Amino acid sequence: MGRTDRASRLIAAPQTTVYDALLDREAIEAWLPPDGMRGRVEWWDPRPGGGFRMVLTYLDPTDSPGKTSDATDVVEVGFADLVPGERVVQRAVFEADDPSYAGTMTMTWQLTPAGEGTEVTVTATDVPPGIAQADHEAGIASSLANLASYVETPSAKSPTR
Repeated sequence: MGRTDRASRLIAAPQTTVYDALLDREAIEAWLPPDGMRGRVEWWDPRPGGGFRMVLTYLDPTDSPGKTSDATDVVEVGFADLVPGERVVQRAVFEADDPSYAGTMTMTWQLTPAGEGTEVTVTATDVPPGIAQADHEAGIASSLANLASYVETPSAKSPTR
């Protein structure tokens, strides 16, 4: 079994709002890319057995060479389990020639009620060894901060699936 990385954040939004943002294409494009990246979803199928393909582009690839090309990470994500309002389990595979990025990483997004908000815990298992643990945990924390900003602001779009 590979490495496990984790990050969590308390988000001031109801579980259903957070869950909906995990399964909305426009929302994912807005909040999932960590700082220093932008994302574009190429295809989207939000159901168990479905998934999506995302191209993540580094805004400045100088110090962060991509896994797929010098400036990009391309990832195919399958939805392995969807428990409305509670959990999203994804299986992610990076497109990369370097074998240190090979394999399937499982990302579990667990949503737990916390007062008037939601504790979101992300657990990544079988993380490819080419992904530095500190960088990965910082990236997850950045995505969680983006998710919080997305769902906590009054102007957040209502997800449509």
